[in-house]
Amino acid sequence: MTRQQLFPGMNEAPVPGLDAPARTAEPHYVAHRERLRQRFMAAGAGALADYELLELILFRAIPRQDVKPLAKRLLAEFGDFNRVISAAPARLVAVPGVGDAVVRELKIVEAAAQRLAQVKVLNRNVISSWSELMRYCKTVMAHRDTEQFRILFLDRRNVLIADELQAQGTVDHVPVYPREVARRALDLNASALILVHNHPSGDPTPSQADIEMTERIQDAVEALGITLHDHVVIGKERDASFRALGLI
Repeated sequence: MTRQQLFPGMNEAPVPGLDAPARTAEPHYVAHRERLRQRFMAAGAGALADYELLELILFRAIPRQDVKPLAKRLLAEFGDFNRVISAAPARLVAVPGVGDAVVRELKIVEAAAQRLAQVKVLNRNVISSWSELMRYCKTVMAHRDTEQFRILFLDRRNVLIADELQAQGTVDHVPVYPREVARRALDLNASALILVHNHPSGDPTPSQADIEMTERIQDAVEALGITLHDHVVIGKERDASFRALGLI
């Protein structure tokens, strides 16, 4: 029997702590996420620190948790935003708090950045847009912790017709086979090549092994009437051109 039935005419009022429904406090990070999203949309990425930009990515991978500590942990491990998104999955999952969902979101962002940079050079004369080409190569390779060797295949007008990852290696070596390079150039009916590889150490100075490998590739392709325009070594802050150095 209710109080209203026991005492007719008495208005029922909720009894504090008994009749009022319990209220669940909203986690503190919910409001933080909304504020961060609004700031990003209003002012752009330039208004955000690296860890805040990482937070925006991590929101999708970890929907019900404060991700700021993880964002800062990733930056402490890899150094900056670029190195975080380009880190190898095996290194990423070694960071406490990183799982498959986080790796997937980071790799999606990395792929999008590479695709945006690539579209500015693909099917264009890369000799006349060299700065864009180098920007693309740095986006793809500068922050990797292992060596990659890419080949840019050009037609007779020096238009980029294909950009292919030929090989991946260790921190200081990548295996490249001149005959495979020449065969692929013939398959694509390429008239010229630009070789590109990175030095994870950050110093783009060509090694003696780089020089000897380039000479072998040049001999192999020029025997087929294919021109080797350049070999560029990408470092973290700068690059080195074999042609500018007089090595081609």
